[in-house]
Amino acid sequence: MQKKLKLWDATMLVMGSMIGSGIFIVSADMMRNLGSGYWMIVVWIITGIMTVAAAISYGELSALFPKAGGQYTYLTEIFGKKMGFLYGWGLFTVIQTGTIAAVAMAFGKFTAYLVPALNDAAPIFQSGEFMITWIQMLAIAIILLLTYINTRGVESGKILQNVFTGSKILALLGLIAAGFIFVDFSHLAENFSFGTDAFNNIDKDTKGNFLKTGWESIDGMTLMGGIAAAMVGSVFSSVAWESVTFVSGEIENPKKNVVKAMILGTSAVMLLYIAVNFVYLNAIDRDSIAFATNDRVAVSASQNIFGNAGTVIIAVLVMVSTFGCNNGLILAGARVFQTMAKDGLFFKSAIDNNKNDVPSNALWMQGIWASVLCLSGQYGNLLDMISFVIVLFYMITVFGVIYLRFKQPNLERPYKTWLYPVTPIIYLVIGTVFCILLLIYKQQYTWPGFLIVLLGLPVYYFINRNKNTDS
Repeated sequence: MQKKLKLWDATMLVMGSMIGSGIFIVSADMMRNLGSGYWMIVVWIITGIMTVAAAISYGELSALFPKAGGQYTYLTEIFGKKMGFLYGWGLFTVIQTGTIAAVAMAFGKFTAYLVPALNDAAPIFQSGEFMITWIQMLAIAIILLLTYINTRGVESGKILQNVFTGSKILALLGLIAAGFIFVDFSHLAENFSFGTDAFNNIDKDTKGNFLKTGWESIDGMTLMGGIAAAMVGSVFSSVAWESVTFVSGEIENPKKNVVKAMILGTSAVMLLYIAVNFVYLNAIDRDSIAFATNDRVAVSASQNIFGNAGTVIIAVLVMVSTFGCNNGLILAGARVFQTMAKDGLFFKSAIDNNKNDVPSNALWMQGIWASVLCLSGQYGNLLDMISFVIVLFYMITVFGVIYLRFKQPNLERPYKTWLYPVTPIIYLVIGTVFCILLLIYKQQYTWPGFLIVLLGLPVYYFINRNKNTDS
């Protein structure tokens, strides 16, 4: 593969893949689970520490295995083809494609702010609760457009990625500045006045809407459960940074630039996220965050900052953000499926590059399945289920750093994990606590996603029924 991506491009890919629609929405559910500005910021800081610790740990593996496939390659090299396949299976069935579908749908929904006819139009097709809407069709059109652009070559995808990522970073910085300069009345002291007291909102009306009167003080293990539930949102908003490892084969000097891009990108995004949440806490009160219409916290905050123009400003920002995010996800994901095909674990046609030296068949397979998930209407539910699975695979990969140190201590390591073994242990401890708490308190976020991955086992054995493979 040609080395067409420089350090700047790789960093933009990390940041662009991370910043999608989550940061504009998830804080509502986080506040309902925690009821305190203090705890909401604590959860974002914990997520930031987790994310950067994982990126630092991944750096050692990216320098050891500087080729396309990234996390799939690391898991295969360390733990064997079965583990690599299960990750790749999860990535194709729901993790990467489900994220692409959800981000495209967010683009469609916020476009409907600017074009109300999209919201008002009758469904194209409806049978019971299942329906196909024009918003879904717009989401599919965006996926197919970005897939086509990326089949035109890495250069096309790179330029698009840099332009849109740069635009949304500047827009977020503008939102952060405006959130402190133009707010007439600051709610920051009010939102932090609860101190370390946390509250949970559990009361709903007959239609399933949360009631503002339902706040209930929580502490002890109930608070820990609330933190874990809140982290589902912050973790989902902070994943996909590893997408840069998928395109290692196309990055200049990957042994150095991949790890630099991951650390720089994740650190910058987490600082942006924490700052944006301070803007929410400054611009609106607790109830306005927790009960923002359709969880669109950024819209509520922007209306206080910019007046009626706030809705339009945020709609445009989310459209720019989701468009750039999806470009990064589409550009990177197909490289994993191409690498799997080369290992005999995916459709053979995904192996070939087109005349523009990109895996066009893998790109179209990814794009078509993501489009199907848009039509299913279940992509949102699937994504709720995969934060647990994503963290599990992160933990297995981070553990791989420690495992390799024992298994092959004399292996030449161009980059060694900073503060090893403290850094990987920090991630493993936080990740373990997060997963255990979800298993205890929020099982709807755990078993379904885990089962989707386990369904890959019979597929793996079917594919390899006539082969001699390692496990």
